[in-house]
Amino acid sequence: MKKLLSVVLLLVVAFNTRPLWEEYAEPYVNLAFVDVIRDELEDIRESSAVTGTVDRVTSEVKSLVGIAPETVERAEQPALAAPESQTFSVYNIQIGDSRSKVEQEVGAPKRHSQNEYGTEWYAYHENYQNFLMVSYDEENRVNGLYTNHNLISSKNGIALNTPQENVREKLGEPMDKMRKGLTYYILNETNEHDYYHMDDSYVTIFYDVHEQDTVTAILILAEDLEAEKKGMYGENSAVLRKGFEYQLFDVTNAARVVHGLPILTWDDPVSGTAREHSQDMAQHVYFDHTNLEGQSPFDRMEEDRIHFTTAGENLAYGQFSSIFAHEGLMNSAGHRKNILNGDFHYLGVGVALNSENQPYFTENFFDN
Repeated sequence: MKKLLSVVLLLVVAFNTRPLWEEYAEPYVNLAFVDVIRDELEDIRESSAVTGTVDRVTSEVKSLVGIAPETVERAEQPALAAPESQTFSVYNIQIGDSRSKVEQEVGAPKRHSQNEYGTEWYAYHENYQNFLMVSYDEENRVNGLYTNHNLISSKNGIALNTPQENVREKLGEPMDKMRKGLTYYILNETNEHDYYHMDDSYVTIFYDVHEQDTVTAILILAEDLEAEKKGMYGENSAVLRKGFEYQLFDVTNAARVVHGLPILTWDDPVSGTAREHSQDMAQHVYFDHTNLEGQSPFDRMEEDRIHFTTAGENLAYGQFSSIFAHEGLMNSAGHRKNILNGDFHYLGVGVALNSENQPYFTENFFDN
């Protein structure tokens, strides 16, 4: 009995002195505002004057960068093997693999640009087929992977197009919060993606709500890479903003290829139009296709001497990266329609961050 009392007394003392030896986390930060933004996007979507395809003709001379290619011949699907040591692999690549192994498997990157983790996404593809992005640490070891193509393999049979209910049956309930420093962030406010902590990595599985909630993409980040980012957003810089622009352009084209559509060509002038609108929204704290001067996307394009016969605009705000922005836009019917519109051949992307490092994304699609 004395031993039992001693144990109880010890527990009481430990509990009462806990502030001396344990860090307290601040109250939860609810990220549900992203859902509010998505609802707002849905409201905007209902206006055909904004997110639908609009025929407009101007007499201005258009300045183009390149010529939009036609649909390319489909590349061969690589043979995928079950991962050797981890739950998931992408194009037979796992976290920790060497850069030399990656490039022996997939060739040289087509582009590299900074991401919100302070590393770079290296984009590998064949005319946007077999598309993946890879991040490397200082020792040229893989610490990040993303794909929205049929390059996912796993030990338990999860792959592209696997239903969400099957994923949860195999992996269990997803994470509902993540700690960053002294703050807990509430996750999984929607069913559009699930977070898992496994194999010393954080895995985000994205679902397509228009394809019966099946797997449409995967993002895998090494545990130490995620831990180095203290908040949910990256630090504002010119290279990060430019990186977000190129990454959104690339993942958009990768999605179009999946759906058998022509690749879009980057257009510098309309990217400037998009960038100015993102900067205006970030500076003046609003989120709308119509700016504070009452100009529509098409008014802004005409003012910037962009000649077009059909055009559309997508907006996103508050998502952690271009990956999350793109996957969210694909789950909104009106924005998805712009992304998968076969009449568009040119795209410009502009990104700005506000004082809290939350990104504003603007996509301007058009054809002449």
